[in-house]
Amino acid sequence: MIVEFSSPNVAKELHVGHIRSTIIGDCIARLFEFLGQDVLRLNHIGDWGTQFGMLITYMKDLHRAVLRGEEPTDLESLMKWYKASKKRFDEEPDFKTRAQREVVLLQSGDKEALHAWKLICDISRKGFQEIYDLMHVRLTERGESFYNPYLKDIVHEFEQKGLVTVSDGAKCVYLEGFKNREGEPLPLMIQKSDGGYNYDTTDLAAIRHRLKVEKADRLIYVVDAGQSLHFQMIFSAAEKVGWLDPSKAKADHVPFGLVLGADGKKFKTRSGETEKLIDLLTEAVDRARALVVERLPTADHREREHLAQVLGIGAVKYADLSSLRTKDYTFSYERMLRFEGNTAVFLLYAYVRINGIKRKTHADMSQVLSQSQIAVHHPSEISLGIHLRRFGEILEMMARDLLPNRLTDYLFELAEKFNAFFRDCRVEGTPEEGSRLVLCELTSRVLKQGLEILGLETVERM
Repeated sequence: MIVEFSSPNVAKELHVGHIRSTIIGDCIARLFEFLGQDVLRLNHIGDWGTQFGMLITYMKDLHRAVLRGEEPTDLESLMKWYKASKKRFDEEPDFKTRAQREVVLLQSGDKEALHAWKLICDISRKGFQEIYDLMHVRLTERGESFYNPYLKDIVHEFEQKGLVTVSDGAKCVYLEGFKNREGEPLPLMIQKSDGGYNYDTTDLAAIRHRLKVEKADRLIYVVDAGQSLHFQMIFSAAEKVGWLDPSKAKADHVPFGLVLGADGKKFKTRSGETEKLIDLLTEAVDRARALVVERLPTADHREREHLAQVLGIGAVKYADLSSLRTKDYTFSYERMLRFEGNTAVFLLYAYVRINGIKRKTHADMSQVLSQSQIAVHHPSEISLGIHLRRFGEILEMMARDLLPNRLTDYLFELAEKFNAFFRDCRVEGTPEEGSRLVLCELTSRVLKQGLEILGLETVERM
């Protein structure tokens, strides 16, 4: 199985709009890893194409010393240069022509173009990795450039099977059922008129490699909803050319909505700029730290920082995953860090509380589990026990529809049912202590495992 995480091109900085692919993709990968699948987590970054032609051309014009390695630079500078190069690309025909030519040089393996491209990739990769480390996300980077050697063969294979139509010099594939707004056939362009290739070609090469070389039986593309038509066409083309056999392999596009601000529009900073993802995560950790200082004033620096990281990053992840994936959701630090309601903080506190109950009895849990049987009589015990039995069912449902909120809803309900059980059924010092301690232990284990699948760490006190 292959799970693709969609990332921006490496000349750009990760912003809040990219958070959902990372969080949802990581959760889906964790689910199938827990279910025993062999999962390859691919970070399919946009490290090829027009944007690099623009940036390389701009740097050749104004920053050759950086390309020669005589001057250092950073991701912030690359961002500024990228924006400036985009402006020139849109306004200066000569610059646009040279940038497009640079793309062809890059794709054909020109040494100077490749050197510039590698420099840009290395600088960008450092910025990306800082975020992935903070979020505890493991990825194998395999960008568009990986598939460059296969692009010519992709076009040739479609031509050999008589599936290519030349339109205004470009090589296109027309697929049944796909039309534009005017009702005309919609082309899937696999080679541009200047001989260059595009995202369609790269994604076709990617799906072919994943099916034919890596022998994947399920492909999961976690990419925003705006790319739905693109992937429908890619999957359809892969079937038509004979690579994707639905009886042997399944391809799923996992679309997701936008992250909105309190005003109902795309989440931005107060100045109107797109929020950088690293700044959003840092703010969440800072707010969580203030919460920790308030509730645990005696915690030492190390514990305080650990709790701030777990609560802050966990709150951001859970807020995303608990929202219906296909819909937009409103981002709110205040709501996601509350101790009540369907939040990460509420679930983590429930986990801490359960373990506190077990510690209070001073019981040897391994002995309790081996010697005690569950005997439920009170309605709250019965309700909790039945809900615990549903964990496997929920994971199976999530594996089918790839909706993480199935699991968040289950865990929230589990925590609420445990609270009702604890309210109604005393544990310590009762004849039912052994049975009820087993229920506590099972609840703790399911809660911890569920949170791990969501990508959240647990803590022992908060």
